[in-house]
Amino acid sequence: MEPLREPVSPARLPLVLAALDHPQRLRVIAALSEERKYVSALARELQISRPLLYLHLERLERAGLVAGSLELGADGKAVKWFELQPFELQVTAETVIAAVALRAEPEAGMESPATPDAPGSIPRKEEAET
Repeated sequence: MEPLREPVSPARLPLVLAALDHPQRLRVIAALSEERKYVSALARELQISRPLLYLHLERLERAGLVAGSLELGADGKAVKWFELQPFELQVTAETVIAAVALRAEPEAGMESPATPDAPGSIPRKEEAET
């Protein structure tokens, strides 16, 4: 499969950059660059626990950088395999600007985090002084 050589979509940019912003996830990408691997073998190779590996793989999968598939092994047990998806990232200033604009728009039906009544919101300066 030929890697995409297009700018990252603004909606996907934060997911991709966050997925690549961790040394363990970079090691996962490197380990999967030669061939697909099942989770237990990958965990042994990287010397990390399977639960921790699953967290990293989930982040990479949401970003579209790896893909997982569940297959039955010879013994009848389900085995989760992961493989690297071909990618070449091209991030442009326009992509970043569009991503910022998307993040600034509150989702329909959701309150903005800056809303004073939102749980866990930080009061604005003028509210904190009263």
